[in-house]
Amino acid sequence: MDILIQASQFFLSLSILIILHEFGHFAAAKSFGMRVESFYLFFNPYFSLFKKKIGDTVYGIGWLPLGGYVKIAGMIDESMDKEQMAKPAEDWEFRSKPAWQRLIVMIGGVTVNVILAALIYWMVLFVYGETYLPTKNVTYGIMVDSLGQEIGLRNGDKIITLDGKEVENFSKVPMEIILNDVKTIQVDRDGQIVDVQIPEGMMSELIKAPGLISVRIPFYVEKFAPGSVAEAAGFVKGDQIVGLNDNSIMYFDAFKTALQEFKGQEVNVNVLRDGEAKSIAVSVPEDGLLGVYPKGDLAEFFELEELKYGFFESLPKGIEKAGQTLVNYVKQLKLLFSPKNKGYESLGGFLTIGSIFTTTWDWNHFWNITAFLSILLAVMNILPIPALDGGHVMFLLYEMITGRQPHEKVMEVAQVVGMVLLFSLLLFANGNDIYKHFFK
Repeated sequence: MDILIQASQFFLSLSILIILHEFGHFAAAKSFGMRVESFYLFFNPYFSLFKKKIGDTVYGIGWLPLGGYVKIAGMIDESMDKEQMAKPAEDWEFRSKPAWQRLIVMIGGVTVNVILAALIYWMVLFVYGETYLPTKNVTYGIMVDSLGQEIGLRNGDKIITLDGKEVENFSKVPMEIILNDVKTIQVDRDGQIVDVQIPEGMMSELIKAPGLISVRIPFYVEKFAPGSVAEAAGFVKGDQIVGLNDNSIMYFDAFKTALQEFKGQEVNVNVLRDGEAKSIAVSVPEDGLLGVYPKGDLAEFFELEELKYGFFESLPKGIEKAGQTLVNYVKQLKLLFSPKNKGYESLGGFLTIGSIFTTTWDWNHFWNITAFLSILLAVMNILPIPALDGGHVMFLLYEMITGRQPHEKVMEVAQVVGMVLLFSLLLFANGNDIYKHFFK
């Protein structure tokens, strides 16, 4: 059921973005008197799930959910309609229009995606506002994985600044470290200010470490895994785990680490239940896990910052958020394709994108992710790769500067090369997904 909910959100978001992206091309083309022959959600090799002709345009839904398209008469695109291109140009064709009009048509989809992201952020900020955990309020310090420890951080450190600059929103700390190539992290460690120097050459590893830094929390039992030995031993929801064999352990990460030393042994776990201290004997399995999920609602442990905006006040905030998302994604893209950082190893496909949606239907999260994907779609489409909008823009700019159109044969070859590159990238990204999810 969880996978079904995630998949439903993914396809709804994808459908909205594709339709509006293609509408950007469609509306611009129609406004300049161009004939649009097809408008499709998803691709339709061999057959369509639905199609209906209205006026000069066939509107349809394909069966291959890898994107969508509008087919504009007189344009060299993925349809590779050489027969039409061999005929004399008509006034209503793409190739007959001035270069500046064709340029507007080609950037129409990307423009709509950026505007859409700003509008979504505007409405999300107006309806839901913003709630975040200020870095200064992370009173129990941080929890780091093995890579975090390798760069010099420790569980319980309290982050003060990154390269001497404060980061207000704690959730942005890992991304700030990666995107801005942070060199030093200033932390409060047991009351002492420590300057953690990030070793050279770590960026390729940091990119692949989504759990680098997280919030340290007290250990309250939230629920149990199927077959949990803790549940069988008498633990109940709401128990606060405070020790192991009468040694005080207050935090989830510390308890999980300490338990690894007692695999296959019986231990006494110290808990507080409704204020009363108890000791529960439990046999630790060979995997060192008791089958307990901790309570993870940050609002129960920390003071969160809640911001509310009026209708007009949220508009510039939405535009600002869309702009910052755009800048951050461009930075991510540079890291992703940097041979030195090996960011391509983190490249993901549909499984990765689908996994960022929640397993419950949360409209706030859904619209935030949709706005982010709209920016992603805009950036990816404007890349100067033949077969993408950016490839067409590149050739149009060449024409506007030189006054000469590229030869049709050049355009056709570029289109084929671009499609090969795109499908190769698609196969690599989804192959990466399959490897990471099923073989790693």
